[in-house]
Amino acid sequence: MIKGMRTAASGMTAQQMNIDNIANNLANVNTTGFKRSKVEFQDVLYQNYRKAGTATAIGATVPTDLAIGYGTRPISTTREFSVGDFSQTENPLDMAISGNGFFQIQMPDGTTGYTRDGSFKLSAEGQLVTADGFSLLPEITIPEDATSIAVSIDGEVSVEIVGGTEPQAVGNLELARFINPAGLSAVGHNLYTQTPASGDPILGAPSQDGLGKIDQGYLEMSNVKVVDEMINMIISQRAYEINSKVIQTGDDMSQIANNLKR
Repeated sequence: MIKGMRTAASGMTAQQMNIDNIANNLANVNTTGFKRSKVEFQDVLYQNYRKAGTATAIGATVPTDLAIGYGTRPISTTREFSVGDFSQTENPLDMAISGNGFFQIQMPDGTTGYTRDGSFKLSAEGQLVTADGFSLLPEITIPEDATSIAVSIDGEVSVEIVGGTEPQAVGNLELARFINPAGLSAVGHNLYTQTPASGDPILGAPSQDGLGKIDQGYLEMSNVKVVDEMINMIISQRAYEINSKVIQTGDDMSQIANNLKR
């Protein structure tokens, strides 16, 4: 009885984590550049009472195992990097990547972060920064007398200057991509960091090597699909409920056994 109750408890714990993950996905449905994640599960150890292929007393061979598992456990949260829908903002500092690339961000500790969130701002010095004030890499500074900003699909940033007759180039964007983007570590602030699982970043100009082109005046929205998350939440809730019923049934059976009298 106790084994079944503990096995069902592992299922409840796993579904609780699944609900926590679904809640995070839904909470970020309007977060720019957010990528949904899903929890993957794995069965755990088995107690083998009889192995397949064992010879019986009459010389026959047992065709199947007699084994009972000890439940499940969450094994990973896999982030899906499919491109979300684009929203037109007409803000010249907003940029979306039509491809697999990431913007590079200078983090406060000196390391490089990576993001799909292209909602950039101007610092007091005219540098392109994130909403948290982290600088875009390579650094691009907009002159204070600039009247307009243009970003080409291949990442060239140019401005029009007061009194000028032609646009003036002030820098070029550089994107990064990874062999295994699912191996990146999410650190909040719409940022990811490199890990041994993600591999080293592959750098290049937009529109090259599968990095994707730049769409100025657009933002990439979250790739969370609310209907899918609601369905997953219902499935997880039902799994949680049925595991709780198993625990209740195990308790009832234990009570029946305890009440037996000669």
